[in-house]
Amino acid sequence: MASGAASLGNLSGKVALITGASSGIGAATAILFSRLGAQLALTGRKEDNLKRVASECEQGGSKPFLFVGDMAKEEDTKALVEQTVKQFGKLHVLVNCAGIIELGTIENTSLEQFDRMFNINVRSVYHLTMLAVPYLIQTKGSIVNVSSVNGLRSFPGVLSYCMSKSAVDQFTRCTALELAPKQVRVNSVNPGVVVTELQKRGGLNDEAYAKFLERSKETHALGRPGQPDEVARTIAFLASDDASFITGACLPVDGGRHAMCPR
Repeated sequence: MASGAASLGNLSGKVALITGASSGIGAATAILFSRLGAQLALTGRKEDNLKRVASECEQGGSKPFLFVGDMAKEEDTKALVEQTVKQFGKLHVLVNCAGIIELGTIENTSLEQFDRMFNINVRSVYHLTMLAVPYLIQTKGSIVNVSSVNGLRSFPGVLSYCMSKSAVDQFTRCTALELAPKQVRVNSVNPGVVVTELQKRGGLNDEAYAKFLERSKETHALGRPGQPDEVARTIAFLASDDASFITGACLPVDGGRHAMCPR
């Protein structure tokens, strides 16, 4: 186990399925999980990026099973679960990390944007979890959903995104209660601004993104944006047996942003 990882949850012998693993928080989570001993099934839409993440995972001692696909497509989601179980014979951890963001207010949004946001951020999570649950019940496993501080607090300008993440939080709490009798735990992490490509892909150009990160020094109590590995460490803890008495939690990993009330 790599130095610095010894204090984290031990994932040795656990099979983990991670979506959105080709970049950002998903990639950081995959790499960390490999160092913590997990066997990995990784999925993303960009094959080259996914292969780069896989090569880093292999340095940690784990050769991941890779699945290039779109979790908004039902056939891809079904194939992912089927092939993961066929590959490993079991499943202990599901990390629902795939997600997108787009700019839009109630005045300039569209139904197409709403549908796109909910299909990827909510419906795909709903579907994948539904398919994975029978296998997680067998192992008394755990689920970690990657939500956002936008699910906990209200922000203008990203309406569909905020709504989708609040839906993920409610999904987390409800499924936690439904699966608790089967000893399957369900939690979410709710990051603040994290330095990834998410916002750029959501419509911010380089100049706007630089201003966005600079502004994060004021909007986060700790005075800075977060890094993907900081969120990944929290995901690893919640996925591990070290979090054995935690379920239904939506845990902010946001530098204190959720607690702030700017005036």
